[in-house]
Amino acid sequence: MLRRFLTSLRREAWRKRTIKYNSAVQFFLFVVLFSFCCGCSIKRLAVNSLANALTEGTASVYASDNDPELVGEALPFALKTIEVLLQSAPNHKGLLISAASGFVQYTHAYVLQPANAIESTDLETTRAGRERAARLFLRARDYGLRALELTYPGISQNLIKDPVAAVSIIHREDVPALYWTGAAWGSAISVSKDNMALVGDLNIMAALMERALQLDESWGEGAIHEFFIVFDAGRTPGEGGGIAKAEEHFKRAMELNGGRSIGPLLAFAETVCVRQQDRQQFVVLLNQALAFDVNQHPQKRLVNILNQRKAKQLLEHIEELFYFEEMEARETSMQSESTHD
Repeated sequence: MLRRFLTSLRREAWRKRTIKYNSAVQFFLFVVLFSFCCGCSIKRLAVNSLANALTEGTASVYASDNDPELVGEALPFALKTIEVLLQSAPNHKGLLISAASGFVQYTHAYVLQPANAIESTDLETTRAGRERAARLFLRARDYGLRALELTYPGISQNLIKDPVAAVSIIHREDVPALYWTGAAWGSAISVSKDNMALVGDLNIMAALMERALQLDESWGEGAIHEFFIVFDAGRTPGEGGGIAKAEEHFKRAMELNGGRSIGPLLAFAETVCVRQQDRQQFVVLLNQALAFDVNQHPQKRLVNILNQRKAKQLLEHIEELFYFEEMEARETSMQSESTHD
């Protein structure tokens, strides 16, 4: 009896210890899981907060800077930070648009323009720079498409099938994604003329930009019209463009930016004036850009400084752009020599 009683006590004690142990394990698991869930929430909150800060508060800091080199050195880190954040918040629309716009602007200012500047003296380096620019532009395009996919699932494939129909469902609030996707795509095409598959996407890019223009022509203080100065100058009237259309876009872009940006002056000089071989207007427009006070409108300071550098570069290479006058001079000289003979 005593043995049975002691055995019973041991079993009861073991049962209580087991219950206590299981309760402790369950509590521990609860704490771990709760901490894990809270950790995920806190991490997600931190990522979203940082993402919001990057997409809403930093653009003006860069745009108003007066030191392009400083910005050029800082931008790669900023862009990679955005890409790191996108690993944790892949559906953050603001981050995706910032990535698209950031890569387009960085590549134009700090990759493509320096490469083009040395074309006459170092063609190999220029080609390498353009190849790199094409890769970065396509990266920007893909971020833009991802931003559009969030609101319009399947639009990437629909753009291939029927670009005009695909963009017809896009609303005004998505003009930023439309613009930067189209700008990135068009920029990639412009530096990849030998890539026929990419050149074949020209109609997709045109549909994106034309839809943006339809939805909000004033967006970006005339940025869409500034794009069409260049695009329509390279198209014939039969293709929907032409010099007359480019001139209309130039006037409208200047009206919308209120004299705060010299971008349209360069766009018109570099495309329309060169295409028409109007050297006189080319010089007038670029000198107007160079005389512009970049401190008058701080919010556009950086882009205006960069455009002034480009204007100076264009004037330094004017003889390479205007060849009709040189040909006429040679013909006159040859005729004069033959007359004397």
